[in-house]
Amino acid sequence: MAYPEVSDSSPRTGGRSDANALRSRPYAQVLIIGGGINGVGTFRDLALQGVDVALVERGDYCQGASGASSHMIHGGIRYLENGEFRLVRESVQERNRLLRIAPHYVKPLQTTIPIFSTFSGVLAAPLRFLTHRQQGAPKERGALLIKLGLSLYDSFSRDGGTVPRHRFVGRKKALREQPELRPDVKYAATYFDASVHNPERLTLDVLRDGQQAGAQAGTPGVEVDRAAEAARAANYVAATGITDDGVQLTDQLTGETYSFRADVIINTTGAWVDYTNDTLGAPTRFMGGTKGSHIVLDAPELLAACAGREIFFEHTDGRIVLIYPMGDRVLVGTTDVDADLTEDAVCTDAEIDYFFDLVGHVFPGIPVSRKNIVYSFAGVRPLPRHDETAPGFVSRDYRIERSDRVQGGRTVSSLSLVGGKWTTFRALSEHLSDEALTLLKMPRKVSTAALAIGGGAGFPRTETEKDLWIRNHATDRINAARVAGLLTRYGTRATEVLRYLQDGSDEVFASTPELSTREVAYMVEREQVGHLIDVLIRRTALAFRGLVTPNLLTELAQALAGPLGWDEERRATEIRDAEQILDRFHGVQVQRLVA
Repeated sequence: MAYPEVSDSSPRTGGRSDANALRSRPYAQVLIIGGGINGVGTFRDLALQGVDVALVERGDYCQGASGASSHMIHGGIRYLENGEFRLVRESVQERNRLLRIAPHYVKPLQTTIPIFSTFSGVLAAPLRFLTHRQQGAPKERGALLIKLGLSLYDSFSRDGGTVPRHRFVGRKKALREQPELRPDVKYAATYFDASVHNPERLTLDVLRDGQQAGAQAGTPGVEVDRAAEAARAANYVAATGITDDGVQLTDQLTGETYSFRADVIINTTGAWVDYTNDTLGAPTRFMGGTKGSHIVLDAPELLAACAGREIFFEHTDGRIVLIYPMGDRVLVGTTDVDADLTEDAVCTDAEIDYFFDLVGHVFPGIPVSRKNIVYSFAGVRPLPRHDETAPGFVSRDYRIERSDRVQGGRTVSSLSLVGGKWTTFRALSEHLSDEALTLLKMPRKVSTAALAIGGGAGFPRTETEKDLWIRNHATDRINAARVAGLLTRYGTRATEVLRYLQDGSDEVFASTPELSTREVAYMVEREQVGHLIDVLIRRTALAFRGLVTPNLLTELAQALAGPLGWDEERRATEIRDAEQILDRFHGVQVQRLVA
């Protein structure tokens, strides 16, 4: 997603140490271009192997497709009819693994499929499987077909399974459990997948692991080469060309340009892989992304109707869609249309109408309208080029494309990631890393398969353990409610944040009890904040939940001004830019402030 650029002539004093490290030592064994979850995951994996690795991201981390996902960690039951059994098996295994190694962000998700027929789709499904095309008008999948799919889905969970098997109930029990369902429902199938309520923070946590190169406390048996200390990552740094000395990098916040040399270049820029390769002088035609949009609703009746479950079903056009409770909000999505990368990805009025229609398809008695929308978002899925194949039948699997070229008298290898999905980022990153290690003639030293991610290490597994953790960390200065919020945001890395808060003067915002001046300073120092909008969307979920107010913008700009060296003019510019981004890209209108 290309947000408007902000001119920046003011001095910068914080949050740029990694960008400075790239400029002062413009070489790495591996340069990763792209700071979504797959690029960041590969950065972590390579750093753990002792590789001198650098990563650059044109915007903010997790700003593109990684931050515009359906917030699900799932095996992809619908991929079965496309014959993508390898992907489903890997996805289910990785879902189970993430529940174990990232319990602070990845949670079990009870999912219900309302079913309105018994045998529908039985004849059409084999043809879809064989041809990867819709046969005639869409026909909903009936109970027999869904039962078969869920039984197969369960079979993939046998190895290391951590979620219950699916169950089927008839009409009476389905309506007893969820009385707002359409009265002509015949069955309801319920199974478990997983959710990630804050993908942006999980991405940042994976990044911190890479930066710390496996030095997490309490990680037995992990020995990391001293070279891993060289792992550097910087947001707001773009690859803008190729020179005899290497890749041309441009700092998007200062305008400074310099060359950076690497032995291996890994392109993880998602739907923009071809654009990046073209910029680097090696044109490709790998990608053919599709746009997916979502809306977030403040709709208590709809939230209650979900009964704590994701509602996952087939709409009348054959598209698999979802209604998903997240805290006190409801996420509704998603669309799947071919994307024009020359245009910004935004949720359109037509898509919003489609979402209201699908809510009515399942819960006809619950009214929702535009006044219930608190946030919307859209992203472009990094799918492979698919020409005549309909978007819904394009493979969600991934592949790695390699090319070599001679640069400055030496051979530089490039690896381009085509495809990839959130659920499999760890396995995919391991695959990319192994390819790079082979090129570097280096061995793998550490597996990430059982290695806890950041704040997932020692995370309390039960509500009782969670309450005890909160009580043990609450103080006279920082009450239990604030500690609970920090545990949710950072996992057990909250202990580091709590120490930081106690080491200086801190003041909780008047506009929200969820932020304080010193926590904002922590974000700048440890999480590379470049703009005010970064905090609202990717360091917190305040924008997602519709909690941005004029007072919050003012307080946040003031809190950022000190550590980032902003003057009054810059603060006003950041507020205006945040308002424009929220309005244009997320359907949020904040009352215009006068600086």
